[in-house]
Amino acid sequence: MPQIREDQPRLWAKVVAKAWADEAYKKKLISDPAVVLKAEGIEVPQGDQFKVVEDTAALRHLVLPAMPADAAVLDEAAVSERLAAIDWCCHC
Repeated sequence: MPQIREDQPRLWAKVVAKAWADEAYKKKLISDPAVVLKAEGIEVPQGDQFKVVEDTAALRHLVLPAMPADAAVLDEAAVSERLAAIDWCCHC
């Protein structure tokens, strides 16, 4: 799994703010996220695909993270510990 640069959350916040302020920018972000992310200085690993979905007041999206390769040998407590270490950004 690639390391997340320290400035990635700040850069993502900038993208979100621009999408909220500019409908054309938001449409481009939704239709071609890798191009927009790269243009904003966000690392986009070669071969990775991205899908942007928009929450509304009545519809929230939950992302089920990809299962780590070693997850089959982990017990529930170990999985919970790993997930707790993730920097969550949820406004539920």
